[in-house]
Formats: sequence, structure tokens, C-alpha cells
Amino acid sequence: MSLETTFERVDLPLEYPFTIARGTSETVENVIVEIEDGEGRVGIGGAAPSTHYGETVETVEAVLPDLLAVVEEVGDPHELARIERRTRERVRHNPAARAAVSIALHDLVTKRLEIPLYRYWGFDPAAAPTTSYTIGIDDTERMVEKTETALERGYDVLKVKVGTGRDEDILEAIRTVAPAATIRVDANEAWSPREAIRTIEALSAYDLEFVEQPVPAEDPEGLRYVYERSPLPIAVDESLRTATDVPRVADRCDIANLKLMKCGGLREARRIVHTARAHGLEVMCGCMLESVASIAPACHLAPALEYVDLDGALLLADDPYRGVPMPDGEIDLAGHGTAGTGLTCR
Repeated sequence: MSLETTFERVDLPLEYPFTIARGTSETVENVIVEIEDGEGRVGIGGAAPSTHYGETVETVEAVLPDLLAVVEEVGDPHELARIERRTRERVRHNPAARAAVSIALHDLVTKRLEIPLYRYWGFDPAAAPTTSYTIGIDDTERMVEKTETALERGYDVLKVKVGTGRDEDILEAIRTVAPAATIRVDANEAWSPREAIRTIEALSAYDLEFVEQPVPAEDPEGLRYVYERSPLPIAVDESLRTATDVPRVADRCDIANLKLMKCGGLREARRIVHTARAHGLEVMCGCMLESVASIAPACHLAPALEYVDLDGALLLADDPYRGVPMPDGEIDLAGHGTAGTGLTCR
């Protein structure tokens, strides 16, 4: 079999400027990979690099020729394990670039088999949890407005970004307009351990589901300190990149948050799920600010998880792709019924 590969950069404007504890974005750049099998089928995958993990669109574009050369050398998209091993040997880091190739291959393989990706994995489409919708940091009134807009659009699971010094005021205001919503908060490493406990104890009055990444990933003992004293469950994100990280955090968190863009692909994502389960953790799949080209495959993984935060494409003003429908945050895998990841061009 002969495979042909291409990639291109796309600019994705955001609906609103998006702020977390580390900074603000108004637009994002993704890189789209296409792998064609010579019989009219094309697998599509997206890379959403993060400078926090040492990647940019420039580094993605720099390594993709090497990664895609492996795909063309192997020549058979069904040899997923072999391609994964060889691409990892060729390019050791750059997880978003490797994830885009992994996604495109899985999309192509399941298109060739004429089944959706979740069926390839044997998952129950009805088991997918509802995605959260993220409220980025802003002035309090604007965060309340964003919350009201999310509720009007049908999203009643909210992830509120915190780490501002006025977090309690923010949560009080948001809970006032969203009394029935499920709310979880994400500090993105913003707090010291003692500050985290003080803040979590104050925020627990607002009926929160869990707290994500309260302290820096470089402070594992601080994470343990918070986990042992927190009145709320603790999820880790930046502290966990690949399956090998799970044993190091398993005794200091309740929830492991995987992301395709930081773990390097769908096969590694499933290894994280299995490893986390073996250590008694619940699992969430999160995302970056990214196109449906990389959100869609994560939706197919959702039935294996307790939580999902797959709103990255929902925060865009425009996306050249359409993927798995998410009416009111419900991931409608069975409804789309399309082979592959369900990705189509608008």
C-alpha cells in the first residue's frame, strides 16, 4: 500500500480572549495532518502545540516531515504499533506533532474498516460523560456574563479558571447565576501548597466537584500536602503527561487528566487510562484550544472515562472542521454514525 501525507498550518480565532493563570490567548495556531491511502480515503488529525510543553507550530512543522516519512516507509496504516514505535524513535519529544499523526492514522484505519473509532475500541457510545465548558479568567462581571452565555447555550458543567487572588468573589458571583450547575475549578499550578489549602477550603462553600492542578508540577510533595488536606477531590493535569507518570502521582490525587496533545497520541492515551485504573484513579480527558480535528478523536475515547473537558473547539470563533456533535455538552457518538472520527470539512 502507498500512503501520501501532507500537513498545513491553520489560524483559529477565539470567540473571546482566553485567560488562565499563565497568560492570555486571542488566537491559536494548529497544524492539520492528512494521510491518504491511494483509494480515496483520507485520515485527518490536528496538532495543538503548547509552549508549556516545549512545542510551537514551528517545532511541529519542523518534525512532521520525519514523522510522516515513517508513515510512508511503513506504508500500512493498520500497523499502528509499529508506526508509533518508529515515530517515537525518530522524534522523541514533540507530543502534539506525534498526536496529530496518531489521530490521522486512527481516522484512516477506521474509515477503511467503515466503522466509527469508538466501535474499533469496543466502547459504548451512550457511556460518554458530559463535557465541561471553560470560563476563562476575566474581570468578575465578564466571567459572570460568560457563565450566563454558557448556560443559555445549554452547558451546565462548568470549569472555572482560578488563581487570581479574588477567586472566592468569582465563585460566589458565578454560583449566584448558576445555582444548579456542576462546577469544577482549575488553578493551572497557580498556588503554593498552603495557599491552595486556604483557597480550597474557602471555595468548598460553593459546592465544587473537584480542583484541578492546584500547585506546580515541579512540586510533587506540595501536591501530596494538598491532597492529604483538601476537602475536595484533586485532579492532576500538568503533573501527568504519559502513562509512566501515573505511579508518581497516584498517591497524591483522585483524578488523572490526560490530553492527547501532551501524551503523544491515542495509543498512549489508552495506556494512561489503563494505568490510572490499575492505581485506583478516575480519569478525565482534557484538551488545549484546538480544532475539532483533534477534539473529535478524544470524543471517541470519552466512554472509557469519568469526566471530559473537550470544549477547546467550542471556544473558537471559527473552525474549518465539523466533528462529533455535542448538543448541550452531550457527546453524541451514536448519533453521528460516521466512519472514522466523524470529522468533515465545513
